[in-house]
Amino acid sequence: MVGPRSDEYNIVKSLMPNHPDLTREAPAAERRIKNYIRETPLEFSPYLSALGRCNVYLKLENLQKTGSFKYRGAANHILSLFPDDRDRGLVTASTGNHAAAVACVLDEIGSHGTVYLPENTSKAKLEGLRVSGMELKFHGTDCIQAEIFARKTAQASGQVYIPPYNHPRIIAGQATVAIELERQLGRIDVVFVPVGGGGLMSGIAGYLKGSNPSLVAVGCQPENSSVMYESVRRGKIVDMDSLPTLSDGTSGGIEKDSLTFEICRRCVDDYVLVSEDEIKNALILLIEKHNMLVEGAAALSVASFIKLRDRFKDKNVVLVISGNKISLETLRTVIGE
Repeated sequence: MVGPRSDEYNIVKSLMPNHPDLTREAPAAERRIKNYIRETPLEFSPYLSALGRCNVYLKLENLQKTGSFKYRGAANHILSLFPDDRDRGLVTASTGNHAAAVACVLDEIGSHGTVYLPENTSKAKLEGLRVSGMELKFHGTDCIQAEIFARKTAQASGQVYIPPYNHPRIIAGQATVAIELERQLGRIDVVFVPVGGGGLMSGIAGYLKGSNPSLVAVGCQPENSSVMYESVRRGKIVDMDSLPTLSDGTSGGIEKDSLTFEICRRCVDDYVLVSEDEIKNALILLIEKHNMLVEGAAALSVASFIKLRDRFKDKNVVLVISGNKISLETLRTVIGE
């Protein structure tokens, strides 16, 4: 399914004043976090390239520290804080990957924090968090409920809240993926990015389109939780229920007045919604063709490319593989079916 397209792009003039100027903020973020993050590989995919008659590359953020791109944004935000703010303890909310990233950064700088999670957070992500040193608290059954509660709790206690996507420094941290892509590949014609709250897409598309407005940015979401797609389609952030999905990392709502909504509305050219069967098939394909275990959200870009594969002949196409946390139970289900 293809969503709305914006044919005009001007990141500096079109965004509200509190939105990041990524042409400036992303390089600053890279300098700030370069000694903490890994520059993840860009791997050519012979199988997917042949399938689409184009050049397909996988950006392997599943090999980033803590197993997802989330480490970049968390590190940039936390390292930007004053020591006194960090010493009071930080508060965050997450379905798992962002919490793991915050926990790792805090451990490296000798600080501490609390994470609020939805009660239905996947077992694979919870297992890692239980040994992270973060205090775990649960609220609601959707990531947006946990985020709202965590932000209010932090404000009441005078602590700093580290949002999973809705902050200029989080977005700028995720934009360092785009800086690496430019260095690794040079010409990028199309980029497929999993979209939940939109932090990763905002960073990548917001930065790359600053120098290459003709780049096609494709947002990838599960049919069972297509909140950003529906929000962009309707012109406002919508409150809608999400069904269970293998892509739990992108599942759930978007915080009211999120910076990412406006950036995604202006920078994302197309949206693709994929079924649970299409996500399963993409997970299996990555195992068979790349010997790679990834989480459901990471398979969205592969499933979406397969759906649109006839559109990009002879193009350089990047599929962002966002994370690696998949439970043994989920893997057994996918392989068994």
